[in-house]
Amino acid sequence: MREIVLDTETTGFEPDQGDRIVEIGAVELYNHVPTGETYHQYINPERAMPQEAFEVHGLGDEFLADKPKFAAIGQAFLDFIGEDAKLVIHNAAFDMKFLNAELGWMGLPKLPMDRAVDTLDIARRKYPGSPASLDALCRRFNIDNAARTLHGALLDSEILAEVYLELIGGKQPDFGLSANASQETGGDAEAAWRPKPRPEPLAPLLTEKEAAAHAAFVEQLGDGALWKKLG
Repeated sequence: MREIVLDTETTGFEPDQGDRIVEIGAVELYNHVPTGETYHQYINPERAMPQEAFEVHGLGDEFLADKPKFAAIGQAFLDFIGEDAKLVIHNAAFDMKFLNAELGWMGLPKLPMDRAVDTLDIARRKYPGSPASLDALCRRFNIDNAARTLHGALLDSEILAEVYLELIGGKQPDFGLSANASQETGGDAEAAWRPKPRPEPLAPLLTEKEAAAHAAFVEQLGDGALWKKLG
């Protein structure tokens, strides 16, 4: 199951009043596991950035002046999210309203609301009466959001991905062991999916001293030791 956790930053609250998207960030999940694939784009809103929006996002007119307009990146955004992936969004109605306004102005297909998974709604239903902002949920789940001094779409998407996994039951809510797992998650097409190698291998945790001690131990076991047979 492919999901896209996404966030937008905008010049204001209402596209019908001229407000536009200035940034999109998105993170890909596959069967609730981050794949490492992301989408991030700053966008020229074709209007002046209001002071209050600048204070929230830290994105000013000079910075955005040479960025592409939405018309130049709209199709690439649609290509990234695909046609079937669920869109995991905090306060989904807000972001979907802006995305569909921008897509509509371009004459591109709009995103149906039933594709959206609203983490704000999930949090309010799971913890009624408790704060449900992204920062509040980070505190609840002990997720480090110290870098979130300003609202940034990609950073917020990465944080939201962690929050979403906690909201649905932890980082491995379904190990895919059910009898109908292949049918529920897309059958043959998904069975062919394989995780991509890490861009950078993880640093070894074994110290040189520990490696030497292990080698000496294996040597004592003789030529029949399993470690020697397997190399």
